[in-house]
Amino acid sequence: MATVQYATFEVADQLFGLEVNRVQEVLSFSEYTPVPLAPDYVGGLFNLRGQVIAALDLQVRLGLPPRDLTAGEAMNVIVRLEDESVSLLVDRIGDVVELDDAAAEPPPDTLAGPIRDLITATFPVENRLMLALDARAAVRTEQTA
Repeated sequence: MATVQYATFEVADQLFGLEVNRVQEVLSFSEYTPVPLAPDYVGGLFNLRGQVIAALDLQVRLGLPPRDLTAGEAMNVIVRLEDESVSLLVDRIGDVVELDDAAAEPPPDTLAGPIRDLITATFPVENRLMLALDARAAVRTEQTA
């Protein structure tokens, strides 16, 4: 039985997970520099130990209104893909869970809109449904439909 570890987090009270090997680190709110003329899902840029990181608002990627970064703390899940790091702005950070691949189910048909393209599978986790996020799709920089 193959198992995979997922770092969990919440956005709009929904539980998501990213494979641990894609997560570089987790940080609390930082000062973001706005990016003029950027798509609305780009929350801004910030400096992480000398590296400029784009912060992408996962709420917008899921089809929800953008978060107000001046109103309170957001958490940054730094995702590492090949030679770049990108931050996903999320509401809360959860735990690391180890899940059996056999428990994976396809995304339900009721899952519609932009979120559908970001989810690879669903897992029951502690009386909740965790949506496994496709890291590449979540940080894709072209505008999604």
